[in-house]
Amino acid sequence: MQKLNRKTIQGIESYPEKVLQFGEGNFLRAFVDWQIDVMNKANLFNGSIVVVQPRGYEKVEKLNAQDGLYTLYLQGMKDGKPVKEHTLIQSINRGLNLYTEYEKYLELAQNPELRFVFSNTTEAGIAYQETDRLEDRPQKSFPGKLTAFLYHRFQAFNGDNSKGLIIIPCELIEKNGEKLKEMILQYAAAWSLGVEFVQWINDANTFCNSLVDRIVPGFPVDTITEMTEELGYQDDFVVASEQFYNFVIEGPQWIKEEFPTHLAGLDTMFVDDLTPYRTRKVRILNGAHTAMTPVSYLYGLETVAEAVEHPVMGSFIKELIFDEIIPTLDLPAEELASFANDVLDRFRNPYIKHFLMSISLNSISKYTTRDLPSLLEYINRKKELPEKLVFSLAALIAFYKGKRGAEDINLSDDQDILELFKAQWDSFDGTSESLKEIVRAVLGYEKNWGMDLNSVTGLTDAVTHYLYEIETKGMKQAAQAVLKEKTAR
Repeated sequence: MQKLNRKTIQGIESYPEKVLQFGEGNFLRAFVDWQIDVMNKANLFNGSIVVVQPRGYEKVEKLNAQDGLYTLYLQGMKDGKPVKEHTLIQSINRGLNLYTEYEKYLELAQNPELRFVFSNTTEAGIAYQETDRLEDRPQKSFPGKLTAFLYHRFQAFNGDNSKGLIIIPCELIEKNGEKLKEMILQYAAAWSLGVEFVQWINDANTFCNSLVDRIVPGFPVDTITEMTEELGYQDDFVVASEQFYNFVIEGPQWIKEEFPTHLAGLDTMFVDDLTPYRTRKVRILNGAHTAMTPVSYLYGLETVAEAVEHPVMGSFIKELIFDEIIPTLDLPAEELASFANDVLDRFRNPYIKHFLMSISLNSISKYTTRDLPSLLEYINRKKELPEKLVFSLAALIAFYKGKRGAEDINLSDDQDILELFKAQWDSFDGTSESLKEIVRAVLGYEKNWGMDLNSVTGLTDAVTHYLYEIETKGMKQAAQAVLKEKTAR
């Protein structure tokens, strides 16, 4: 079978190199590169990508062997139905090996048509390395590499402000664009690059914060044989992704003129402040994941899809999101409901097996950041406790007992958290008062929660009540009772 490249596939378009991309991995290829491909096929962007591998060079050389081509499989719920489809992505022009082609990297900096920089170098990628030097070929850190590139561009165009770049990092850290810019200015100072260069960075370049959202499992090891037969060529860079995606870019509206995703019908938003969108994602998507996990797992389920399709747990999850999380958020109700329905569709994606135990890692700190703000804001707005969020907190305490019936649960969390729960459950004598002492100790662990949760009116008693129900009646009966409580009111 022929290997995928521009010789085996006819009619591949070539575009000017407008984008420098730090990162050759699955996510960017299924997210940014796909969006650029969509725009190119609609004659809206007409630009290609040059890829740099942040660490090493092996993958870009293998990608070059395919002339930058690869297949994207989109697998998931679309308009309420499971849909599996694929497309050939043609937006990458070439990859650069910075260890052997550093001069070509600098030549790219001299390209007047270059306009964008995208990156996904993992959360640890936006970091300052004191040992980096301007003369290194290449620098170790991503910010160091980018600073050297920008300085060369500044010199090549004599500080022309029209040759600045639009820089959109996609790393999953808050204020990613601002942090990247801070580090570039830190290198500029450490390398004595001059006041004029600093002024050019500030005036000519636009650094955008971003929020990205798409589940990308990556190379489909389990189904690659069938996919290869379907495609009729060998593709070593096939990437599988869910259908859903969302790209929020915090930056000036004029960027849309140069990156016209809206004209291609893509779900990419340019906003003045992405904070509410980040909060929406963390509270609804991540918050539902964390809150549903101990309840669903102790119920006897194994995956997210099983939970959301289950008659009892599906109702629990839906009520948790629509009745308790959404009322704590400030975006338009219709927009929140649409996002929540998309989340439920993503949860039931039949092509992705998302195990509850995978989500359970570090659940206590996750509950603190993802669910506790919803719980406290619900109390603030409604003047009552949110039943599902409180029940999930009780379920979390039960989960950290480390048992599902006779089966051991392989708990994974910080050592101090594990020691806290072990000490508390070891002291449990089977009485309701003993359960209350466990709840008091857990809710009072300020190191994790940032406050003593026992001070929240009624919370200690409510968590104790639910924990007692779980312990004495089992999760199935306890969860069903919580759903009936709403019906009875």
